[in-house]
Amino acid sequence: MVLETRTRAWVKSVVWRILGIAILLVISWFATHSLKEMTMITLFFHGIRIILYYFHERIWEKISWGRIKHPLSSLPVNKEVTPEDLKIIQNQLKELGYID
Repeated sequence: MVLETRTRAWVKSVVWRILGIAILLVISWFATHSLKEMTMITLFFHGIRIILYYFHERIWEKISWGRIKHPLSSLPVNKEVTPEDLKIIQNQLKELGYID
């Protein structure tokens, strides 16, 4: 199973917020017609959202609900597959019906 690093979660948060920032800048401008107010609204709102999104993603990473476990996730993985590992893999694939 591949897990997401904290760095990746932060980058995803920032990229998502950049899109939201652009949208809120436009909305704030039309609502206030003030560069200062537009900037303050946008920075405050999105600063909070970046932090909340990061923790939201980290919490969901720990929740297994809605995930499907890969059928081979319990197999031993080494840098190089040993003959013993290959036998275990083949037996598991047979039990799962992927090979005869």
